[in-house]
Parts: sequence; structure tokens; C-alpha cells
Amino acid sequence: MTNNTKRDRFFNMTLVLIHEKGFKATTMRDIAQNLQFEVANVYNYIASKQLFLEESLFGIQQEFLLAMDTIERSEYDTRKKLELVIGSYIQITSERPYEQALLVNEWRNLKTPKLEEFVKRRREYERQLETIIEQGIEMGQLRDMGSELAAKMILATLRWSYQKFLSNKAQSNPLILEKQLIDFIFHGILMK
Repeated sequence: MTNNTKRDRFFNMTLVLIHEKGFKATTMRDIAQNLQFEVANVYNYIASKQLFLEESLFGIQQEFLLAMDTIERSEYDTRKKLELVIGSYIQITSERPYEQALLVNEWRNLKTPKLEEFVKRRREYERQLETIIEQGIEMGQLRDMGSELAAKMILATLRWSYQKFLSNKAQSNPLILEKQLIDFIFHGILMK
């Protein structure tokens, strides 16, 4: 077993444990016991629980930001950009559901200044989505319901999607979920 595989196993099992117990309730001892390690061995993988949270949250957040940057700068029309936003969100979530769960549920446990940086980056993602929506409203492609409200509604619809990918028993197809969410969201915001 390579160090990378051991690190991946450690990372994945810790994400599952934090999802099940919550960040605050999970101790370094819990992590060690879950992996059948001595507590001292946990420090070979992470310096602290807080640093694990930071690396996990900023890692997946960066993936979302890169996807959004690419989509926003593209020459596609508003509808296609929104489809790509939804598609990238579902794709990232399907590949990293426990990190997405952490992103949705545990970000408030970051400590300043990382918390402030995280919120600033999250707001930038939301602002980019609002810009896409504003362009669609201006072009008459989307209903004029306010770009901030529309962005928040879209993101609220997407944020729960990690739950569809947590259980190996329920092997959800990300492409089917993406289509269902696109249909649902567009039914509410497209001009008729």
C-alpha cells in the first residue's frame, strides 16, 4: 500500500466520521480509533483537526471557483452557462460528496482569518452566478425576479444534492440528477 493510498484512506474515513458525528463532536482520538491508529499516528497525516477542515473546505471550494470562472468567461448564452453551473456542481459533488457535505454543514467551524477568507470566496462564487443571471434577465431570457434571489434559490436547490451520493447502496447517476435539477430550476426562472 502506497503512502498516497494510506493518506487517501485516512482522508476519506475522516470525512465520513466528521459527517456522521459533526466536526465539533469528532476528536483526534475518535479519528485514531476509527482508523485503528494510535492517536500519535494521526499527526502523521494532519497537524490538527482545524487544519484538516481548512484543507478540505478550501480544496473543494477552489474546484467550484475554477469551474465557475471558466463558465462565466465562456461565450455561451445564459441558459447554457446555467446548465454548465448546475452540471459542474453536480459533477464535483458526485465525486466528492463528503467534502461537499463538509462545505454545506461545517464551514462555520473555521477560525478567523480562514473563516473570513472562506466567506469572501463563497460570496465571489455567488456574485459570479448573479452576474450570469443578470445577463439573462437583461437579454429577456430569464424572469426578472432579482439576480440575488434567483442565485440563492438555485444554490439552495443544489446544496442538498450531496446526500444523493453518500450511500454506495443508492448509486445515483449524476447525469440524471443534473437533468432533473436543470428542468426543475429552469421551470422557475426561464421566460415563458
